[in-house]
Amino acid sequence: MLKIGEFSKLSLTTVKALRYYEREGLLLPSQIDRWTGYRFYETSQLETAARIRSYRQLGLTIEDIKSIFHGEDVRKILSERSKKLLIIQQETERQLSIIDFILEDKQMKYQVTMKELPEMIVYYSEATLKQYSDSMQWIPTVGQMCMELNPSLKCAEPPYEFCEYLDGEYQEQNIRIRHSEAVTAMGRENESIKFRILPPVKVLSIYHKGAYDNIGDAYAFIMEYAEKNGYEVTGLARESYINGIWNTKSINEWLTEVQLPVK
Repeated sequence: MLKIGEFSKLSLTTVKALRYYEREGLLLPSQIDRWTGYRFYETSQLETAARIRSYRQLGLTIEDIKSIFHGEDVRKILSERSKKLLIIQQETERQLSIIDFILEDKQMKYQVTMKELPEMIVYYSEATLKQYSDSMQWIPTVGQMCMELNPSLKCAEPPYEFCEYLDGEYQEQNIRIRHSEAVTAMGRENESIKFRILPPVKVLSIYHKGAYDNIGDAYAFIMEYAEKNGYEVTGLARESYINGIWNTKSINEWLTEVQLPVK
């Protein structure tokens, strides 16, 4: 018979862990002194302690080990654990790939994050603009038109509006654009203002600070990022305007979020 301290040394298991396994019914002392409360173990129980230790090193839970000790197929439980480890491995490899990608960018100008956007109702309008800068005058007129048509309509909180470019390629002039803004309910439509429900979507997100003249750098960065890290693009990129001419005096303080739907 071995005292708990001796058994702890031989089994490479802490006394605290042995007491925990006792409470969970995994490894009960062979004998407990009724007067002193001392625990004693048989040397044959070292094999049970080794099994528990090996299963714990594989990441099995106490409940998993209980199931095995109660006769459940160990191969089934280990197979499920293997599947979970593969998912963790894939996520780890993805994160390492992202870190490598960021480190390759010596200036580290952009930082990419993943967002999950919920389902939302938006009003939207489409137009063909002579040049990109015209959007800053066109967007407010769209909002004003929608509010005149739907005076009781409320914007979603937090506010969210964005533009998508519909040409599929860069255009110097005659740019097809769609502006959308999240609202709390469907509303009245006309030839210019329409409503739709956008499904939930995952997006890669980066922030571009400053003038729109070089926002193409942000688009190039996020597209390359998606390609190199195994993402599939599922929709048009969105420009979400946070700070701009309407609320900041300095062009250097303009802030635009570029969102790329992916899976």
